[in-house]
Amino acid sequence: MDTNNTATADSLRSALVAKLRQQSAIRTDRVAEAFLAVPRHVFAPEVPLEEAYALNIVVTKRNEHGITVSSVSAPQIQAMQLEQAELRPGMHVAEIGSGGVNAALMAELVGGHGEVTTIDIDADVTDRARRFLAEAGYGRVNVVTADGEKGCAEHALYDRIVVTVGSWDVPPAWVDQLADGGRLVVPLRMRGLTRSVAFEKEDDHLVSRSAEICGFVTMQGAGEHQERLLLLHGKEIGLRFDDDWPADPDLLNGALETDRAESWTGVTIEPGEPFDTLQMWLATALDGFCLLTVDSKLDTGLVAPQNKMACPAVVDGGSFAYLAVRKTGDEPDRPTFEFGVHAFGPDAPTLAGTMADQIRAWDRDHRGGPGPRIWAFPVETPETGLPEGRVVTKRHVRIIISWPREGQGAMHHPTEEKE
Repeated sequence: MDTNNTATADSLRSALVAKLRQQSAIRTDRVAEAFLAVPRHVFAPEVPLEEAYALNIVVTKRNEHGITVSSVSAPQIQAMQLEQAELRPGMHVAEIGSGGVNAALMAELVGGHGEVTTIDIDADVTDRARRFLAEAGYGRVNVVTADGEKGCAEHALYDRIVVTVGSWDVPPAWVDQLADGGRLVVPLRMRGLTRSVAFEKEDDHLVSRSAEICGFVTMQGAGEHQERLLLLHGKEIGLRFDDDWPADPDLLNGALETDRAESWTGVTIEPGEPFDTLQMWLATALDGFCLLTVDSKLDTGLVAPQNKMACPAVVDGGSFAYLAVRKTGDEPDRPTFEFGVHAFGPDAPTLAGTMADQIRAWDRDHRGGPGPRIWAFPVETPETGLPEGRVVTKRHVRIIISWPREGQGAMHHPTEEKE
């Protein structure tokens, strides 16, 4: 045994836990103790010790296009999901999407009387996970090679199911294999935005207890679902649609050749201040919601979105608009930024104004609030049996995103979108 290497790893684990506590990714002693116990570097031997304990992912496999298909997730994301899951000693837990280290953390949390089953569609991933789990002392974890969409009936029922790949849908097996009152934590994509949602099972449906912004590699197999990209200016500028593809996308031809309309809201934000509820509010409130993306290598400055990778946007006929920001204030040490909207197309001024009104509505009614309540009902549930809110129909479930108004539980925008 290399005692110096062991001491360094112990020190790095302690430092990592301190950082995660500072970020509030770790909030409980039990999760902190699990992170202190699991030798994270064993599951990432291809990188130096310092990288294994850094606040980023470790890529373990790419596809033929160089896209990441498997990784050791960033520790802050793992901690966040484990806190959402609230694992307890003796629980039976399933992980959809394997890698090893997260299953080891779960094994620490459920203890010797609990059971952990980790599932992945890729035999390379499960072979690696099985090998490193045994090496780290967690050989009791069940490692299963299977399509995660079907779960693993052999070891069900589960008190908790934690999904560690980005999912577009909630397949029936996850609900069926979850014990009554059990909890499903899933990075769920809704109208292009991914949130790690902690659902609890109530009768035939799921209701959220928390939702946190996150990012994961996407699911493979039967649950795979690809966004569609509408290019506007060669390959430089595109609109990403998770659903709600325009009825006539050709109407947008030439939109970028029109004058840009701007509408500024008076709503300001400071650097580092989160605004993920604004993104979700716009996705809920606006028909034709999508995400604008700009290829940084081809960027000519024709558009100036708040975020060039995935900026909230909306399409209406031959016009589109997107979220923009501009610096305000004269204090160099305390800059502020104002939210606004840029729009192009024949109805650009009207569309910019509509989107700006929704930014002000978020600022007035939901900024700093808890965010929406999210439900998942079987897809065959009639509309009369659904809560009020934005309904997003997927293959297996209907997702309902509802926002409280003035603390009364009334919800905005009871509209339906099909994905």
